[in-house]
Amino acid sequence: MSTPDATPGSTDATDELAPYDAILLLSFGGPEAPEEVMPFLRRVTAGRGIPDERLEAVAEHYLHFGGRSPINDQNRALLKELRTELGRRGIATPLLWGNRNSEPFVTDTLRQAHEDGVRRVVTVVTSAYSSYSSCRQYREDLAAAVGTLAEEGVALAVDKVRPYWNHPGFSRANTRLVTEAARGLGLPDEQVRLVFVTHSVPEAMDDTSGPGDGEGNLYRRQHLDLSAAVTAEVNATLSRSLEWDLVYCSRSGPPSQPWLEPDVNDHLERLHGEGVRAVVLAPIGFVSDHMEVVFDLDTEAAETAERLGLRLVRVPTVGTDAEFVSGLVDLVLERAALARDEAVVQPTWPGSDTRPVVCRPGCCPNLRVAKPALCGSD
Repeated sequence: MSTPDATPGSTDATDELAPYDAILLLSFGGPEAPEEVMPFLRRVTAGRGIPDERLEAVAEHYLHFGGRSPINDQNRALLKELRTELGRRGIATPLLWGNRNSEPFVTDTLRQAHEDGVRRVVTVVTSAYSSYSSCRQYREDLAAAVGTLAEEGVALAVDKVRPYWNHPGFSRANTRLVTEAARGLGLPDEQVRLVFVTHSVPEAMDDTSGPGDGEGNLYRRQHLDLSAAVTAEVNATLSRSLEWDLVYCSRSGPPSQPWLEPDVNDHLERLHGEGVRAVVLAPIGFVSDHMEVVFDLDTEAAETAERLGLRLVRVPTVGTDAEFVSGLVDLVLERAALARDEAVVQPTWPGSDTRPVVCRPGCCPNLRVAKPALCGSD
């Protein structure tokens, strides 16, 4: 199978993954050269009326690293590890890769897959939580891709796995990584703080995250629940009583629009004023070390900590961690079993909230303009 940067496998799906005959890794995408940065940012912000002057300021984050986002290389590494784990389990189903905002574009990937004989695809997105930008927007892009192909006379069915913020492959891997990062700190508990970081979103987006008949704020609540659970495990393992906070990074909206706070840099200032001397910074909102991590945390937050004299220990993202990769394969197998109408045990930790593989009506709505979205019941 020859989709751009796809990891090859047999063109025949494995029975264990029936009715699917391919797995799609769907990611955000990113530029890989300086000349790709502004076109990429224009695609990301299309329809939001953001002037080029503002985009040029954001472009400096990418140009700081030579105009190349790390995300595509990280996806290539994840594809390699997924292929290895699938092979270890005797699964030869083809593995595809498509992006929302850069090559390989998901429409092109699915078009090529259809030419190679694929008719039904199960999707894994590189985002674990429930909100418009972390779930429904991916579903909208899948709908747009499938719609474009339908206009070309190409019929393809696409499903996705459930949001996996509390699938043990993701949550337990994060717990282990945070525990190891905190293990070597010899300071008293009151001088150490666990600080969990995720991408900020507009408050209105968080208020409407979750199903239309739900209480909202599901995005923030998922992060709070995971942060609390990880901290409890860290304290139990290390015999400590560390406190924790949830903070945000990568705000990009106008000053007049409320976004989730506090900002990570503002929070480091406050912790320093409270006598904290070491911070374990855990980017649980991210699957890999892409631009929001390497610039907002490893550059800006690190500079803030150095100026304050704070010791900053940055926890790795799950990336290609073996437990995380194995969990993604488990999620794909779980989705295939559900598609075959089989009874399935769906493990969760923390809590028992299993997000559905088909989103409920009104889930995480687009607050700017209504668009079709796949893998939902509305």
